Amino acid sequence: MTTVTEIRRTEQPPPVVHTAAMLWLAAVAFGAFETVLMITSTLYEGEALAGLLPGAGFRLAVFAGAVFLALRLKGGADWARWVLAGTLGVFGTLSLVVGPAQWLLAGGSIAEAVAGADAVGWAFAASRIMHVVTVLGAVALMFQPRANAYFRSAV
Repeated sequence: MTTVTEIRRTEQPPPVVHTAAMLWLAAVAFGAFETVLMITSTLYEGEALAGLLPGAGFRLAVFAGAVFLALRLKGGADWARWVLAGTLGVFGTLSLVVGPAQWLLAGGSIAEAVAGADAVGWAFAASRIMHVVTVLGAVALMFQPRANAYFRSAV
C-alpha cells in the first residue's frame, strides 16, 4: 500500500512553489554576490582578511541554510515555508533595508549617491534591489492558494 508520504515524494510542486524555491535560490546568489563585492572592496581598502572571516562565515551558514530550506520547500515541507518566511522573509529583509533606510534618515541623498557611484557601487545596488525583490516575490508565492493547497496535502 502506498502512503501519503510516498505519494508526496513523487508529486511535482505547483508552479508557484517551484518558482518560490527558485526565487529563494536566486536570493542566495544575489546575497553571495554582494558578499564577494563587500569582501573584495574591503580587502582593497586594506582591511585584514581575518577581520572579515566571522561575518563571511555567518553569511555562508545563512546561505547554506537558505538553500536547504528552499529545497525542502519545493519538496512540500510546510515547516520550511514558515521558517523561510519568518527568518529570511522578515528578519532577512529587515537586514537588507535597515542600513539604507538609516542612511536616508540621517540625511543621505540618493542624488549624491547616484552621482558618486562607481561600477562596484552600481553592481552592489542592483544586486541588493534584486535580492529584496526575489525575497519578497518568494514569500508572496509561498502563500498563494495553490501553494497553500500543496502544503496542506503534505501530511
